[in-house]
Amino acid sequence: MKHPVGQEAIASKGWLSAHKYLLLRRFSQLTILSLFMLGPLFGVWVIKGNLSASVLLDTVPMTDPFVLLQAFAAGHIPETTAIIGALIITTGYFLVGGRVFCSWVCPVNMISDAAHWLRRKLKIRTSTKLSRKTRFWVLAMALILPIFLGTMAWELINPVSIFHRGVIFGMGMAWIILVGIFLFDLLLVEQGWCGHICPQGALYNLIGRFSPIKISATKRDNCDKCMDCFAICPEPEILKMPLFGESKGFGPLIKAADCTNCGRCIDVCSQDVFKITTILPRKAEV
Repeated sequence: MKHPVGQEAIASKGWLSAHKYLLLRRFSQLTILSLFMLGPLFGVWVIKGNLSASVLLDTVPMTDPFVLLQAFAAGHIPETTAIIGALIITTGYFLVGGRVFCSWVCPVNMISDAAHWLRRKLKIRTSTKLSRKTRFWVLAMALILPIFLGTMAWELINPVSIFHRGVIFGMGMAWIILVGIFLFDLLLVEQGWCGHICPQGALYNLIGRFSPIKISATKRDNCDKCMDCFAICPEPEILKMPLFGESKGFGPLIKAADCTNCGRCIDVCSQDVFKITTILPRKAEV
């Protein structure tokens, strides 16, 4: 009988170690949300604005590059501070792995993860398929439409912006979109929103394509083929070659830009096959 996902890891290294990166991600997501809420709720303005555009400590501008590109496409000329803010954010996510935004910052990820967890628990299997390239087509559409409409059309329905504004100022009808994403992921397409449709994730995929921070199956010889990492990974297709492609000349490094650096493969592996590493050259040891 197949054991529950992660059960072997819990038995071998304890519950906390088997959920370390999951807990760290939730802490990161909730802390970021809380910092934005401190101002409106308590008058403590650590960060002013939202995930689209903000200012840290009244000094450091931060602009979502996706929003900036939409503004350009709509014919708006952003202020210099907005451009600087976009460069700061783009550089930051490039260094740590572009789709780190998806797994460590984006609040919608919590909804998608909840649907993925419940899907496994209820053993829901569906035949509906979407190409993972769909998100790039949606990204292109989100950047082309403003050229003709003169407005950032995507931001009217962007679940990331809606979630963030809703938590601070009240959800209203925004719940419909967020519940829709949950049900879509649960009943139709596994990891449907984050893995197949979200254009913001597609952009960070492009930004992080050559990021120096990666996950590697450094001890792949220890793999016992339990397949827990495949069950838990939001982009499981990226694991195949790093784990099992040695005979075909593939190294253990997960080079795919689809990787979100979420670390769940590290959590659920009882054999400690995976670790976070860097592709930067290292000095030779003397």
